[in-house]
Amino acid sequence: MMASETRFILITGASNGIGKDSTHALVSASPNNHVIMGVRNMDKGQAVLKELQARNPQGTLSLVHLDVTNDDTISAAVKTIDSDFGRIDVLVNNAGVHFGLPASRENLRATFETNVFGPMLLTQSCESLLRKSKDPRVINVSSILGSINRRTDPSWLYYQVPADQYQMSKAALNMLSACQNFHYKDFGCKVWSFCPGFVVTDLTGAEDRQNRINRGAESSETSARGILEIVEGKRDGEVNQFVERYGKVSPW
Repeated sequence: MMASETRFILITGASNGIGKDSTHALVSASPNNHVIMGVRNMDKGQAVLKELQARNPQGTLSLVHLDVTNDDTISAAVKTIDSDFGRIDVLVNNAGVHFGLPASRENLRATFETNVFGPMLLTQSCESLLRKSKDPRVINVSSILGSINRRTDPSWLYYQVPADQYQMSKAALNMLSACQNFHYKDFGCKVWSFCPGFVVTDLTGAEDRQNRINRGAESSETSARGILEIVEGKRDGEVNQFVERYGKVSPW
């Protein structure tokens, strides 16, 4: 396969939850898809890489060490990707953290480091590689909990959810998406904020998985399908919007 035919996709937080399922969905969707798995823990990443390769997907996979809270790993990862592939066609800023209340200065900093500063600085570092793509796309994995519109509506289903610092960070991430659309429109880069929905992941701790299931959480494979739809161009009419699964659009 010629490199010009390949779609190079970088996903952060690719070894777990939505990132892992999205990696599998994308690498399985087309022989032209090459997914670069950005992971903090290389041992875990290698295990997940082998697991996904054993499923014989149509596309191909590779691994890169990437901690979005560490500028040195961002620089090294971008340099490696540039050397190995020459460009990035799709960047999925998926890595995220959640800390409960009460808030602490330490947890606030950790939340914003991963959920806001990381996506901004990584995308900024990847800009030169995105500019080399014929169809550059950035997907920021946000949350409906970051909607200020919804947060001020007492009738909203999740109105009582106490997740202030997480909600603040996702609202900031949504603004980042709007800013990126403004800054990157000169080279045709499309940007979305994407809410993956209430799904079963380790975001709130592995011990909370059953609780999430009990409260009606769906499989994170549904989130992966939503990301796949954006990558394949099925949500292009909703660029620069806050989109959800199942064709829905959320208010900012």
